[in-house]
Amino acid sequence: MHRPQPSLYARAAGMALIGGIVALPLAACSPAVDVTAARDAANPACAPMMVALPDAIGDSKLRKTNSQATAAWGDPSLVILRCGVNVPGPTTDRCVTVNGVDWVIKEGDPVWTLTTYGREPATEILMDPDKISSATVLADLSAAAAKVPAVRNCVGQEELKNLPKSQ
Repeated sequence: MHRPQPSLYARAAGMALIGGIVALPLAACSPAVDVTAARDAANPACAPMMVALPDAIGDSKLRKTNSQATAAWGDPSLVILRCGVNVPGPTTDRCVTVNGVDWVIKEGDPVWTLTTYGREPATEILMDPDKISSATVLADLSAAAAKVPAVRNCVGQEELKNLPKSQ
C-alpha cells in the first residue's frame, strides 16, 4: 500500500515546551504556519504585494505565518507564498501569463513551484495541483503579484521567430 509522504508544506508544531510545561494550542485556533523566509524577504518591494493578498484562494482561508513576506492559505496549507526568492533568469521552462503577470511553472511530484518572471523581487508559490487548481491560485494571486513592477516578460516561439538574424 502506498503511504502518502508527509506534507511538503512546512507547518508549525502542534505544541511547544515553555518553562517545562507543554502548551497546547486552542482547538479553535490554527497555529501560525512555519514558512522559511526567502533570502530577499526584507526587500521593500514585497510590501505592496503582501498587503494586497486575498483573504482566500478558492475555499482556502489566509492564515498567519511566522516569517516576513510569506503567506499561507488552507488548513492544512494548500498554498504557500514567499516574496524575495531568487529572480529566475532566461529559461525554457513553461511560462504562462495570467492577468498580466508572467509565471514560470515547475511541475513537481506532488508540489508545483510557480515563480513570477520579470519582477524583482520574485515571488514563489508552492501548491499541489491535485488539491487546488493552479488556474485558481494564479488568478487569485496575480493582482497582488502585479504590485511588484515588471521589468521583463516571457517570450514564446512566436517572438523568437521575429528576432533579427545574427550576421
